[in-house]
Amino acid sequence: MPILINSTTHPFHSHHETQSSNLPKNPQDKLKPHQEMAINQVVLPLLPLLVLVLALIVQSSAAAPPTAPLSPAANEYLEAHNRARAEVGVEPLQWSQNLASLTDRLARFQRNQKGCGFAELSGSRYGGNQMWVSGRVLTPREAVEAWVREKAFYNYSSNTCVGDHHCGVYTQVVWRKSVEVGCGQATCWKEGITLTICFYNPPGNVVGESPY
Repeated sequence: MPILINSTTHPFHSHHETQSSNLPKNPQDKLKPHQEMAINQVVLPLLPLLVLVLALIVQSSAAAPPTAPLSPAANEYLEAHNRARAEVGVEPLQWSQNLASLTDRLARFQRNQKGCGFAELSGSRYGGNQMWVSGRVLTPREAVEAWVREKAFYNYSSNTCVGDHHCGVYTQVVWRKSVEVGCGQATCWKEGITLTICFYNPPGNVVGESPY
């Protein structure tokens, strides 16, 4: 079962005043009617303002759309990424529906136009990992775990890959400055090929920087 992996490398890429003389000096003295009115006029205008603020809070809460739950595939991608990041003490990624939509469209384009071959990502503003597998459909978890296995060929001391291995796919998964991820997948049934693409923002694999 042939498996190919690929990573995009970026070029290390209410004011008021009170008159005290108008108030009674003896606490037992009663306020004159006009004095009571003066004090009440200070308090009452605040009530409409308070009502308005409360109304705005309620309206804002009602207008906020509920967060849609992640799909099973999105959860699988995200959990696999964050397990690997936790192993090296890196903050977890957040799922980006925008990046997921981009990769989904790209994967379908590659399926319809390119026979599920790797996409050209060199001009992308995002970091990118790709996985190409023949003979079966790859699950999201399996795709990410294949990238993570390249950890065995990453030398942290020299920040390089051993031999001809593509450990950049691993370093992008755990890149500390990347904060969100989105992935898509497409299958070319005739060719028996499944293509998986993930985008990362901000991109990783910057020359001269370590992933964590």
